[in-house]
Amino acid sequence: MIQEPHNVGTFFGCIGKDKFGEILKQKAEEAHIDAHYYEQDEEPTGSCAACITGDNRSLVANLAAANCYKKDKHLDLEENWKLVEKAKVFYIAGFFLTVSLESILKVAKHASENNKIFCLNLSAPFICQFFKDNLMQVMPYVDVLFGNETEAAAFAKEQDFETKDIKEIAKKAQALPKDNTKRQRIVVLTQGKDQTVLASSDKVETFPVLKIDSKDIVDTNGAGDAFVGGFLSELVQEKPLHQCVKAAHYAANVIIRRAGCTFPEKPDFN
Repeated sequence: MIQEPHNVGTFFGCIGKDKFGEILKQKAEEAHIDAHYYEQDEEPTGSCAACITGDNRSLVANLAAANCYKKDKHLDLEENWKLVEKAKVFYIAGFFLTVSLESILKVAKHASENNKIFCLNLSAPFICQFFKDNLMQVMPYVDVLFGNETEAAAFAKEQDFETKDIKEIAKKAQALPKDNTKRQRIVVLTQGKDQTVLASSDKVETFPVLKIDSKDIVDTNGAGDAFVGGFLSELVQEKPLHQCVKAAHYAANVIIRRAGCTFPEKPDFN
């Protein structure tokens, strides 16, 4: 989405020393992402089977190496931590709460102490349910919280919000305790084809998504990630929130028209 300059984004994760690991490195390079992987040979690179049924998708993940990230083996290394110190915005998927809470907390606290932006995704209902303690240890450091309607419902239930209204859920999540008071939390909740809800300190707004004919939807896999990618591409350029949402909607709309998590060479977003 940013295009120029190249390599504005740095990516950390864990892979195996194998063909799939090489593919990940190659794809990151093609997308001009500066990927720094922790490479280990105990587990192969993670893989995932996607089953597409109409507009819906089911995933069967073999996490493998993705489960093996180690703070002391990678994040703490001087050359990697320097990249963290250089960054202004951080994004971590909620899935990573099952892998290395200590890595998340180290980055989250760094962001909070230096008034940088830390973003987290709820990622899945099971994260809200079974990794609630880990999630709530990180929540005070979260500046931007992403989630979809099913994740929001699970989160609300676990937090005893006593509401199923998505706007109320966004508002209550926005008001949870926060470490860095210089920044008010923003909560962004998507609802598939229904409007996106954005809660900031003083208001809750809704934004309609781009209309798409169901016959044009090829594969919804990656829509949530594309949404976040679009949002962050404008956020890092300090654009207003409504522009971030517009970019998010554009990116998700592009992804669902194509098989797999693929995108055209150049975006036509403005």
